[in-house]
Amino acid sequence: MAGKLTGKVAIITGASAGIGKASALALAAEGATIILAARRAERLEELVAEIEKLGAKAAIVVGDAREEKTALDAVKTALSFGGRIDILLNNAGMGIYKNLVDTSLEDYDTMMDTNFRSGFLFTRYVVPEMIKQGSGTVLMLSSMAGVYGFAGEAVYCATKFAQVGFAQALDRELRPHGIKVGAICPGGVKTEFAIGTGRTQEGVDKSGMLEPEDVAGAVLLACTQSPGSRIIEIQMRTMTEAL
Repeated sequence: MAGKLTGKVAIITGASAGIGKASALALAAEGATIILAARRAERLEELVAEIEKLGAKAAIVVGDAREEKTALDAVKTALSFGGRIDILLNNAGMGIYKNLVDTSLEDYDTMMDTNFRSGFLFTRYVVPEMIKQGSGTVLMLSSMAGVYGFAGEAVYCATKFAQVGFAQALDRELRPHGIKVGAICPGGVKTEFAIGTGRTQEGVDKSGMLEPEDVAGAVLLACTQSPGSRIIEIQMRTMTEAL
């Protein structure tokens, strides 16, 4: 198939559901080869079948994005399966919404490791390959909670601000190597994210939150910029947001 991303290879973390899955399908529809990284093998295998129906190729890496081995395996798979790495979407994430006095050290470690450590690890091992190529796009799937602080989400916001700061610093560090770095910052999205740790399925279903495909559209936009332009940050909110 021919598309804007034909010949490109993308690694997506947290690819088994939600924004990760929607982004994988959006990039694959434009011809990209996708390396899908997540913990749920069955879901990844189902997604590979969907991608192949689009005429694209995909491979899976089963593992926890917080672990160094998973990042190394993803890089190795991308190079052996696709021969290069053009796009990294650091999408793996989770939220625990609590007031500070109710937030445990375990909650802090879980959110920081899932939302930031994972992105550090994958970026750390992908970037050397992009430097060799002289090109690449690295995206952090952050949040509007990485732009504004929200009550009851202090630690979650801290992890998301960390992602934005990481992206801003790397934009300056890696641009001389031809690498684009940006952050995608959506508001609430209708996914299984945070259900049971601050959200309910009923609440998500009845909300006017963004759809995963809305965010995937922003990811695709950032991945298809002309060589001379880059997207540093995209902020997204639903049209039903109160004025």
